[in-house]
Amino acid sequence: MVNRLTTAQSTVAMRRWGPPAIVTLAAMAALTALSADAAARQTRPAPPTEATAPRDAGEPIMAIVSIKSQQVTFYDADGWILRAPVSSGTTGRETPAGVFAVLEKDKDHHSSLYDDAWMPNMQRITWNGIALHGGPLPGYAASHGCVRMPYGFAEKLFERTWIGMRVIISPNDAEPVEFSHPALFVPNREAIAAAPAKAEALAREAAEAARTIDEAKKAAATATRATASLTSSLRKLQGLKTRADAELATADKALAAARTDEAKARAEDLRQRAATKAADLGTQLDSAKADAKSKLDAAAAAKDAAKAAQTKKADTAKAASEAKLALEPVSVYISRATQKIYVRRNTHKSWPDGGEVFDATIEVPVTIRNPDKRIGTHVFTAMARNDAGLRWTAVTIDNGDDAKDALDRITIPQDVLHRIAPTALPRSSIIVSDEPLSRETNYRTEFVAVLNNQPQGGFVTRRPSVDVPVASGNDWGNDGFGFFFQRNWNSQPGNTRPRAGQYNQPMQQRWW
Repeated sequence: MVNRLTTAQSTVAMRRWGPPAIVTLAAMAALTALSADAAARQTRPAPPTEATAPRDAGEPIMAIVSIKSQQVTFYDADGWILRAPVSSGTTGRETPAGVFAVLEKDKDHHSSLYDDAWMPNMQRITWNGIALHGGPLPGYAASHGCVRMPYGFAEKLFERTWIGMRVIISPNDAEPVEFSHPALFVPNREAIAAAPAKAEALAREAAEAARTIDEAKKAAATATRATASLTSSLRKLQGLKTRADAELATADKALAAARTDEAKARAEDLRQRAATKAADLGTQLDSAKADAKSKLDAAAAAKDAAKAAQTKKADTAKAASEAKLALEPVSVYISRATQKIYVRRNTHKSWPDGGEVFDATIEVPVTIRNPDKRIGTHVFTAMARNDAGLRWTAVTIDNGDDAKDALDRITIPQDVLHRIAPTALPRSSIIVSDEPLSRETNYRTEFVAVLNNQPQGGFVTRRPSVDVPVASGNDWGNDGFGFFFQRNWNSQPGNTRPRAGQYNQPMQQRWW
């Protein structure tokens, strides 16, 4: 009623004012509408679009997905190179925010969870099914937890990325900024230059040690077989000697009991033969014992040599492995939740069920000042070499301390620094976080860490991988990389942090 009355009054007024007034009012109304529309456009950010940097692009080092802006940006050593809109997980199936890496690539992937849905140019970042892939983009979050990219963009990108490439999913907009700090690795030029020759020499030494252990094991086995036959011979000779001694004792008694010359002569003859037999068997037994001792000593020496060779083989294999790993970028994760530092490097050994194997032989306590105070989640990446050694950037996706204060609070053990800093290469990284490692971190991953203060429905609803083999540094593999099954005690299931031993399930297949 109010609206109709107002309209009627306006109509009467316009009739009273005449056509010029009507034209003026119409113009004012149009201007007001245009101004309001312009203001709305200014306050509403433009939707993300595909873009390519106006320069020659290098190898991508990291990707940053912004949940807030629904955009992914890829960076090389000199800055951003590619941008595109994305569609992340919808409410209840949110894409988890955190730190990930490319684990596996499949050009023509089909989902095993969502009705064989086509996910072309898939790049997996968790084993329970979160991935980057081509897909429809409605202009808002709409996936089941994955990050959909434009089909053409995903195809163009697929051949340029690599296993282990960092993928950061941030709840807000984030980008790498130039950063320096005394705690960041400073490589040694001489160590880097000498690393390839050292790795080659140690590989030869490890191969020689492997041949030596094979020969030592054969010698020990031969000596063991020889001593086994000697033991049987000794037992037989000892039995014959015992019986000969008994016969001689019987002959002595018969001789003592003889009363006639004929009986004495017969007893003496038997005694002589018994004595000769006992003496011969005694000589044989003494000789056999001496021979057995010599061979037993040789067998013991062969066993000791085999043990020594085994130790040398393990030591040289470990040294060769470390020398080979020194040629790879190093990734470090420092967790305030577990008070530990984890170090990983890609061995480039493929695993039959997908992905490449990462060495995880370094996992030690780390000192963090004020351990009860939040530290945030920060990713420090060595982008390229420079005169100081390495040029670093920092990306912060979860506030606590700022990046500098976070590193100020951490003391990395010197023995760890000595093992990894001298040969640190571009693409090396240090991640500092309040979070423990996700239980999706396993033998086929670098690091997976999820922000527990962000929704992650698309991550929690998927079945995790647990009880998986991780690198042990023993000698199972040809290159000295071994693996054993181990629970991830400090794992991160979703929005809660588990107690040790909470998860005890067999290793599972992929579930998407």
